[in-house]
Amino acid sequence: MMDLMGDGVPGAQTRRRGAALDHALLTAAWDELIEKGYENLTMESVAGRAQTSRPVISRRWGDRRALVIAAMGHWFEQNPLVAPDTGTLRGDLLAYLQDKTASRADLLAVLRLRIAALTKEPGASPAQLFEQMGQSLTSGLDEIWQRAAARDEVDTAALHPRVRALPFDLVGLELSRTHQPVPRATIEEILDVIVLPLTATRHQAPTPPGAARG
Repeated sequence: MMDLMGDGVPGAQTRRRGAALDHALLTAAWDELIEKGYENLTMESVAGRAQTSRPVISRRWGDRRALVIAAMGHWFEQNPLVAPDTGTLRGDLLAYLQDKTASRADLLAVLRLRIAALTKEPGASPAQLFEQMGQSLTSGLDEIWQRAAARDEVDTAALHPRVRALPFDLVGLELSRTHQPVPRATIEEILDVIVLPLTATRHQAPTPPGAARG
């Protein structure tokens, strides 16, 4: 009797369903994207890599664009940056963003090349794509903001989702311009001039730019 994987492919030893199947499909889509680029990725090529069939993928993601966006979000969810705990909001953000630039500069440079064809489609600018991936990109930042709120370092009323993502967005912009790790001094300027003054509680007086910080 033909043995099935639960996703329409003969010859497999186990059935993949639910989260396990989604993980296999999204991992295959990410690998296809990084190796071939969006322009050469097809639903059939992803199905072949995942050892499944196109209808299995289409039932979950209606088209190639939706599949690729989901695959990018999945990769970042599976490979989160660790949220450091230095004891201060500034220290946490600085360490987090330095780690981001050191560990993700090469990846983001490659990824931007691989999705270049996607960003030319209507309604698919890099900013819109990353917005669609949402929480998967900024989960570490959320933990940092939560700890800062518990320490009364931030005005929680100021923590609009766009403000919470602002450190990530601004450092990401620098990465996109240079394709190199962002210097510590630039990250400090982003924090001291833009981010921290926006989020400080009223009883805190933000340190002037250029002043020594702990």
